[in-house]
Amino acid sequence: MGGPEAGDASVEVSRTVHQAAERGFGAAANAYERSRPGYPSEAIDRLIQELELTRSCRAMDLGAGTGKLTRLLLPAGATLVAVEPVEAMRAEFASVLPEVRLVAGVAEALPFADETFDAVVCAQAFHWFDGDRALPEIHRVLKRWGRLGLLWNVRDESVPWIRELTEIIDPYERTAPREKTHDWRRTFSASDLFGRLNQLRFPHRQRLDRDGLVERFASVSFIASLPSEERDAVLDRIRALAENHPDLAGRDGFDLPYVTELYWCAKG
Repeated sequence: MGGPEAGDASVEVSRTVHQAAERGFGAAANAYERSRPGYPSEAIDRLIQELELTRSCRAMDLGAGTGKLTRLLLPAGATLVAVEPVEAMRAEFASVLPEVRLVAGVAEALPFADETFDAVVCAQAFHWFDGDRALPEIHRVLKRWGRLGLLWNVRDESVPWIRELTEIIDPYERTAPREKTHDWRRTFSASDLFGRLNQLRFPHRQRLDRDGLVERFASVSFIASLPSEERDAVLDRIRALAENHPDLAGRDGFDLPYVTELYWCAKG
């Protein structure tokens, strides 16, 4: 049986949202919108090509956040529906992209009928899902031969000051899922619902100053959800890194380097 199709963002959201995501992104939605980077044009062009996100396509942006990916896909002409479980993130999304249909929902119980979409995209999101429940739901709402695309901006740990930055924040991640562990891949390797998971990587950079770097990491879910004194102490250490590291000290601006990872596969 297919799930019901939701008409707006008032649909009741199941309590399957990870607590770190619900608390952290709820507290930092505004900082997320201001400080998170977009995606390189080469990665977006390839995503559009592989998922055929043309005017004849109906696509879901799952875990859409504040619409960082959604706004980059709009020019391709596909009909986009955004799904986001965190209320504060939906509020930011609606203020930036009021013309895009926005639905409250979770990946593990999508509020749509079977075979509703030609494509599903997830940016900075799939690692938060319960993959064993979410992947069958994505499969269910995709049409025959529908396609799934996944996208992440991953910090470039080959850069020395990025490694020092990671050492500051990693002790606070606790149980928060992280893309870099690649635990999310197990869902695909254990399932025959989709074909081969293809991958490409693209260099990407975000231009920041010291305040921008601090705000960028204030938007990290497990930092945003810390008690205020502890959160401020972590952000003070990040500011000190920007002020004192030899690669950053005395500079008005600098680049935060990423590797943008793009994955795609087709419904089996």
